[in-house]
Amino acid sequence: MYSESDIDGAVTAGAISPQAAAALRNHIAAGRAAPAVDEESFRLLTGFNDIFVSIAAVAVLLGIGWLGQSVAYAVGGIAVAVASWGLAEYFTRRRRMALPSIILLIGFIGGVAGALLGIVAANADALASFVKTSLGGHEEPLVGAIGAIVAAVTAGAAWLHWRRFMVPITVAAGAVAVVGTVMALVVGFIPAARDALFWLVLAAGVAMFAFAMHWDMSDRERRTRRSDVAFWLHLAAAPMIAHALFNILGVFQGQIGIGMAGMVIALYLLFGFVALAVDRRALLVSSLAYVLYALSSLFETAGAVELAWAFTALVIGSALLTLSAFWHPMRRLVVGTLGEIGSRLPPVGTLVPAAA
Repeated sequence: MYSESDIDGAVTAGAISPQAAAALRNHIAAGRAAPAVDEESFRLLTGFNDIFVSIAAVAVLLGIGWLGQSVAYAVGGIAVAVASWGLAEYFTRRRRMALPSIILLIGFIGGVAGALLGIVAANADALASFVKTSLGGHEEPLVGAIGAIVAAVTAGAAWLHWRRFMVPITVAAGAVAVVGTVMALVVGFIPAARDALFWLVLAAGVAMFAFAMHWDMSDRERRTRRSDVAFWLHLAAAPMIAHALFNILGVFQGQIGIGMAGMVIALYLLFGFVALAVDRRALLVSSLAYVLYALSSLFETAGAVELAWAFTALVIGSALLTLSAFWHPMRRLVVGTLGEIGSRLPPVGTLVPAAA
């Protein structure tokens, strides 16, 4: 399978002409009855060999980490990070394999974070003594500072990995680490912020969404690596927004009433509008559990106690399948209502009629 960035790379290298690339895209769009921009494509597998290499890489990293931690936890983390970088030099930089690249990125930044946490664990007694003697038993500032340092160094490691290998998910990983840095500092040093944790997560999610849109708008037709970066950023932002918002509403705090269920469904419809506008489905997926719970509560209130989840699954599944089937015309309607803003969003592609 070839991605949009592969096709653009072939055009840049002179392997195919821009006209041939455009004709190929139109042919695929016509055959699928949907323009490529609406497919939200991203590279995960280039073939079964990706799975084979990924399994082998996970086994190697687990073995290295296990052996390293037998010496010291920090040694295990460092060993995994070094091994992940070394393997990425071949499987990512030279072979450009999708799934192994993601696995090796996770191994690298996880190894860096694990090494730092190993150092903290090795000095746990000294840190506990410091809390008692210097912080009056209040450990929150120290925990916040340690968390911020670990997250900041992890973000720096992600940046180095991006500069070397440019794996699309790396930007999202680094952005999440930056969010972790800020959250650790705020919660650690501002006691009142702990009571507004979900509001902080919501704000972070909105900021992440804005960052994702920045990448999206730099490649509105979704033909380059920047679109893949935006995909992973949206995937990181959506859970922050959805889970924080629904937890603020108290959706899972006991049985919800008709009013609350209606509010959840209304928010899901709003998420659907946003998803159609920006042509990204992550918000719908992240908030799915909440709307399932709300709708099942409505069915239970109506008396269908034993079959509530069956009816819920049928209704939501049918609605999502319908949305998928009519995504393109519905998106055209949504973007058409946004006026000037719509012109800056990913374009609503025009289908090329398939040959008879």
